[in-house]
Amino acid sequence: MAKRDYYDVLGVAKGASADDIKKAYRKMAIKYHPDKNQGDKEAEEKFKEAAEAYEVLSTPEKRQRYDQFGHAANASSANGGGYGGGGGMNMDDIFSQFGDIFGGGSPFEGFFGGGRQGGGGRRVARGSNLRIKVRLTLEEIANGAEKKIKVNKQIICKTCDGSGAKDKSSFQTCKTCGGSGAVRRVTNTILGQMQTTSTCPTCNGEGSTILSKCTVCHGDGVVRGEELITIQVPAGVSEGMQLSMSGKGNAAPRGGVPGDLIILIEEVPHETLKRDGNNVIYDLHVNFVDATLGTSVEVPTIDGKAKIKIDPGTQGGKILRLKGKGLPEVNSYHRGDQLVHINIWTPKALSREEREILEKLQGSPNFKPNPGKNEKSFFERMKEYFE
Repeated sequence: MAKRDYYDVLGVAKGASADDIKKAYRKMAIKYHPDKNQGDKEAEEKFKEAAEAYEVLSTPEKRQRYDQFGHAANASSANGGGYGGGGGMNMDDIFSQFGDIFGGGSPFEGFFGGGRQGGGGRRVARGSNLRIKVRLTLEEIANGAEKKIKVNKQIICKTCDGSGAKDKSSFQTCKTCGGSGAVRRVTNTILGQMQTTSTCPTCNGEGSTILSKCTVCHGDGVVRGEELITIQVPAGVSEGMQLSMSGKGNAAPRGGVPGDLIILIEEVPHETLKRDGNNVIYDLHVNFVDATLGTSVEVPTIDGKAKIKIDPGTQGGKILRLKGKGLPEVNSYHRGDQLVHINIWTPKALSREEREILEKLQGSPNFKPNPGKNEKSFFERMKEYFE
């Protein structure tokens, strides 16, 4: 089933401000919140859909890519995360990332008399995102590339398998919250009883405490280490573009949700070719004799050498187009062209014989570019240059 446009999901215009998007998401989230629509699967899906739309449109980089590529940006996932992310978010993801938009874990705490139902109110920790740079040559950008990179980050402690405890018997259900991760308080008001819910201060919302901590990670469940990550870079990326690998960032304490790995693309300058969007530019220098008589020359391209024809009488500044010899667009079969800019090269030194030949040709009408009243002929200007 095709995804709906994110702007339509939130009911905002494409040029909506960040504040308008935040207000629209809050309105949608309150309307379809699980606490208000318990057991309603359709409302739950709309709640997730709104969160997915907000995740993309509230982040400038992701919003820019979405505006440019639409949902196709997700198809270029480096590891299922895509450029936009958002797809496959569960309730723990949504509440851990966007809970602060309500000023708390749920907009219904203290209003409808409850926190999240079924989830026990337990807080799920989330690891932080990591950012790395990947340098790519023009050839790698044209064809796509696979990069294997060692990333120094927080990884799950192998000794305790990320639990933070010395062994399974070291866990104890929190006596303060009874394992729910939240404490509720009922107060009497003139309108009746008001129930409020807050994170358990004893276990920090985890629902359990550790009696004996792991001696390696000291109860955190994570340690500093290295991970070899394979990154699949799609063809057609550009300088400054960011890719996202879901779950490849820092591991979260005690079995939480890992962060994402953000990959920033850097282009390595090519020795002879220049990039202009999806087109590639090459400056070809041709001496004026070959430009006059015509010739064939080889020029470098991304895919190797290509032979091109220089027609007789070619003028400086002419541009030859090699169709399809440029760079591909991301998630598209379209490919740019290579533009060959013709520059006429004039020698700075001549032998006596060469000079005599050119002086004989100087009077020929074919060697005068129809100069105006105060304009000197080509060879008059060239003679002054050599002298």
